[in-house]
Amino acid sequence: MTFFKNNFANMLTLGNLMSGSIGVIHLITGNYKITALCIIISLVLDFFDGLMARALKANSPLGVQLDSLADMVSFGVLPGVVMYKALEPFGNQFLGIDLPFNIQYIGLFITLFSCLRLAIFNLDEEQKYYFKGLNTPSNTVLIFGLYYAYMENGAFSIYFENSLLLVMITLISSLILVSPVKMIAMKFKSMQVKDNYPKIALLTGGILILLLLKIPGIPLVVLYYILISVAFQRQLK
Repeated sequence: MTFFKNNFANMLTLGNLMSGSIGVIHLITGNYKITALCIIISLVLDFFDGLMARALKANSPLGVQLDSLADMVSFGVLPGVVMYKALEPFGNQFLGIDLPFNIQYIGLFITLFSCLRLAIFNLDEEQKYYFKGLNTPSNTVLIFGLYYAYMENGAFSIYFENSLLLVMITLISSLILVSPVKMIAMKFKSMQVKDNYPKIALLTGGILILLLLKIPGIPLVVLYYILISVAFQRQLK
């Protein structure tokens, strides 16, 4: 029983890793709908592993390391492969120039900066009630959300038909991951309404965007999250 209590959160974390790995495999083989399901499962498990560790008082250095390693696959490798797939049709053509390499590999910059972002987070003791830079799960929702909406109904086609715009999204996404801008974290230091205006604004606006726009609203919720976080910078501490 003690073993189960001490390792239940770690099992959830490993479930996150398994789901993310399956998602990557299906993405490579072209079944993006299974990948979408895997991302949802990984997001749920990533949320509950920390929650259960705290509830069971089973926080451990092992759990911290496992969490980052699992996130590296589910929310680091996976979004990089998404952009890799998106850039694949362009081959080595970029702005009318034949490059000595296929530009799809540029998409993996997201993976590299996700790794850097997770390493920075592990060493930064300030990020208890907010994040510095966009967290990797949100970035994954942004990148895959754009891709999913495009594959489902052709939304955001202007980006996926232009290699320059895709490369720009890749670079901006990578830089936001390691930016010093504070981002809202759904962790409550206080239950007073006045102390949680940023979270309330985020939840209310995010739900409205999804209700109004449905699938195309998924990546837009992340953009809204970034804007709301910037607007409430002084209240995030």
